[in-house]
Amino acid sequence: MAASRLPTYFVSHGGGPWPYMTGEFRSNFDQLESSLVDMRRELAEKPKAILVVSGHWEERGFAISSGVKPGMVYDYYGFPDYLYHIAYNAPGSPELATRVRHLLGAAGIGAALDPTRGYDHGTFSILKPLYPDEDVPVVQLSLDASYDPELHLSAGRALARLRDEGVLIVGSGLSYHNLAAMRGTGGHEPSRRFDAWLQETLVDATGEARSHRLIDWERAPAARAAHPREDHLIPLMVVVGAAENEPGAVTYHQDDFFGGLTASSFRFGEVAAVPKPSTADTLNA
Repeated sequence: MAASRLPTYFVSHGGGPWPYMTGEFRSNFDQLESSLVDMRRELAEKPKAILVVSGHWEERGFAISSGVKPGMVYDYYGFPDYLYHIAYNAPGSPELATRVRHLLGAAGIGAALDPTRGYDHGTFSILKPLYPDEDVPVVQLSLDASYDPELHLSAGRALARLRDEGVLIVGSGLSYHNLAAMRGTGGHEPSRRFDAWLQETLVDATGEARSHRLIDWERAPAARAAHPREDHLIPLMVVVGAAENEPGAVTYHQDDFFGGLTASSFRFGEVAAVPKPSTADTLNA
């Protein structure tokens, strides 16, 4: 595969506006931040634009953010007031939004442009550490509220050629997302079991075998305990569809996330070089 073809990523995006926070809570995301710095390093050159499929945006049918200067969506609660005044100021790209709609339409998948949609925390929470200079254009793609895995895999297949056009496709969700269990200890074992299934599915399988497992994800161990609602899992289907026959690799794995949960992020496709391990000195590089 040509080195110019960008990989795709599924990123477990953490909680709320964590890159903008200070204090002890912020340390929960140190390993995630390191993985995003490594992601920037393995991409080597900045992409021309980024398409983010966010688990925090769903519509009846697909929608695409098409504004020139997107605002912010503060889709979280219970945080200090200053976190409702932060801004990630990367430009939008109406041109890319139109291109995404065209590619989906050519595959028989309808999509609407939304010039008013701002960046939700599924988007800015990963992009702030990844591209802190806020200089790479960003477009968001919503989920279809049906949560149909096959439909979202098909959307990814339709968008795959963007990878050859310098567009980075990122799915932003969480490999484990049961908020009720995350507040106690009930999530430890289900998150571990479901993550083990994800590793088998995404790293050990490719092509039709991998896609068929994802379509039947509810049969996975602890599937509904890990995802009572699959909004944070479905972005994975799009990025896998866009790199269906290419190898998967783990880019982030943590067994003590929030005191004992297991969380992972994944890459699909090849990169030019594997990055060196991050250190505390490189987090703000």
